[in-house]
Amino acid sequence: MGEHYFASKPGTPSRPRSVDLVLPDLHLRLRTDSGMFSPDRLDPGTRILLETVPPPPGHGTLLDVGCGYGPIALTMARRAPGADVVGVDVNERALELARENAAAAGVDNARFLLPGDVEPGLRFTALWSNPPIRIGKAALHDLLLTWLPRLTPDGAAHLVVQKHLGSDSLQRWLEQQGFPTSRIASRSAYRVLHVAARPQEGHL
Repeated sequence: MGEHYFASKPGTPSRPRSVDLVLPDLHLRLRTDSGMFSPDRLDPGTRILLETVPPPPGHGTLLDVGCGYGPIALTMARRAPGADVVGVDVNERALELARENAAAAGVDNARFLLPGDVEPGLRFTALWSNPPIRIGKAALHDLLLTWLPRLTPDGAAHLVVQKHLGSDSLQRWLEQQGFPTSRIASRSAYRVLHVAARPQEGHL
């Protein structure tokens, strides 16, 4: 994969290209570049997530954690035009491309931000993510514990994780943290996990 796609300012020389996001309900041509996650094709995990996840809530604020150049966030925005979508990533090159991809697709209900630029009080009715497993277990746990507690009381997250990269152990860990978690899909060694809000989050 070369330089880590979770670098804030990738040093890899720019090599622009594009990928096609083709789903039963939409087709988007997305610009990508080197120094970000899966620049040469739509990642299989992302495709499986988008093909199996239930429709997003039609209103409220929806979140894509680790949005990259925007395939998940833009799908959420297209499927829920009455909702506001926030994509977060530390990779500034990817964020800029996500903004360009949204403009090119005519999507005006999605914005792409650095994590620290998200309003602290904002709560999310849904969270979809192909999380950056390769940042390491401790960093991944910190990431999830940053965003999952910000689900609304009736909100839920859907995460796609490869089995050999720890989907089953992640499911157990989420349960131990108080997030009711179940597997809703399994395909090609990927698992799609449904993660409900912790009951006490509704009292924040």
